[in-house]
Amino acid sequence: MSTLPAETRIGHVHLKVADLDRAIAFYSGILGFEVMQRYGTQAAFLSAGGYHHHIGLNTWESKGANPPPPGHTGLYHTAILFPDRKALAQVLTRLMAAGWPLDGASDHGVSEALYLTDPDGNGVELYRDRPATEWPLDAAGKLKMFSRPLNLDALLAEA
Repeated sequence: MSTLPAETRIGHVHLKVADLDRAIAFYSGILGFEVMQRYGTQAAFLSAGGYHHHIGLNTWESKGANPPPPGHTGLYHTAILFPDRKALAQVLTRLMAAGWPLDGASDHGVSEALYLTDPDGNGVELYRDRPATEWPLDAAGKLKMFSRPLNLDALLAEA
């Protein structure tokens, strides 16, 4: 059995939403993704930087629906990787200006992450990776990730 090439990436996430306009207002209006194409009131495709789409939103099976209750299987969160600390700080500024609450903020040693919930109850992680040369290692040279509180004031100073 062969392994996947290192260049393999997850290309996009496609979410079932209850209200398309509300979801677009969050992902485009607050987070800043660009609407690349919209299919009436049923679907939209959003992008960062002109890619065909990073996020698909649709109401095909979910218009007006409720999020799944806690304790059920499903998507834990979608993780959106930002290119650097300044870009992460800028999206935090946008969230704060919109009054959007964070569920948490963590320093994992390898990354810094903001956690929140979208309007449909989907978990969202907004993060930036540290360079691999800065990743924490144990005495044997193995990766040693952790979860510590992220200093939001220090992050905001980067914006």
